[in-house]
Amino acid sequence: MNRITQIRAKRKAVSAERWIQLHHPTTHKIQTLVFAHRGSKCNRPENTLSAFREAVRVGADGIELDVHLTADEELVVIHDEKIDRTTNAKGAIQNLTLEQLKQYDAGSWFAPEFSTARIPTLSEVLSLLTALDFKGVLNIEIKTDQYHYPNIEKILSALMTKNHWGFDYLYSSFNLDSLKILSQLEPQTELSFLTENRLKKIKIGLLEPYITSIHPKKTYAFKHPVLVRHSTKPIRIWTVNSDKEMRLAFQENIAGLITDYPEKALQVRAEMQNS
Repeated sequence: MNRITQIRAKRKAVSAERWIQLHHPTTHKIQTLVFAHRGSKCNRPENTLSAFREAVRVGADGIELDVHLTADEELVVIHDEKIDRTTNAKGAIQNLTLEQLKQYDAGSWFAPEFSTARIPTLSEVLSLLTALDFKGVLNIEIKTDQYHYPNIEKILSALMTKNHWGFDYLYSSFNLDSLKILSQLEPQTELSFLTENRLKKIKIGLLEPYITSIHPKKTYAFKHPVLVRHSTKPIRIWTVNSDKEMRLAFQENIAGLITDYPEKALQVRAEMQNS
């Protein structure tokens, strides 16, 4: 660890300690839900069926995933706009068909034993969760902040509303336009505004009537605990990976935390609740 990294880590630790000193020890029932970020991303290749299967196995309350639209208008689950980082090929999703995407290895970059993993369609993920009898919450992030795929909201809504799922679901996005479109298509579905930690954007999310919850970066909660406590809408923070940050989030009893380490988060919550 270089000196700059050490300094940053120390500052984060000091900030976390200062934050926790503002609060009393946990005496309430912890209601904070644990969302597996892109599945169980810590020990499986992100956004693959293997990662989602592991998230269900460890008992995650929720699962977060990302959706894009292929050149032939198929909804696929992958984080980046390009496949370069998480497959053995290169190219933008908007320029590739589903048939092309299915040829590529989406697991070896993580570990050789996952060489058979492929980029899943959202339909495949939904079928898997149904088969595994998942009863939690599916957080579907619509990835339109870099490129707004034409009609992706309508295609997504048509898929999600054609069946009655055995789990709850919500939509999240950094793109307010996408969320507004979804609010017209599904007025009863929860819509979460993803933000960094800019108070101006968070204020927009709190004021817009069609936004029902806020998903800010974790630093927002750690810097502004009073605002989080008195928020008029549920707050779920990302990405919470350290033991200390998890304890802080559970102590504040926010609506949810999104983490790469769902099993660890569940263990920390159980330990705190039983202490």
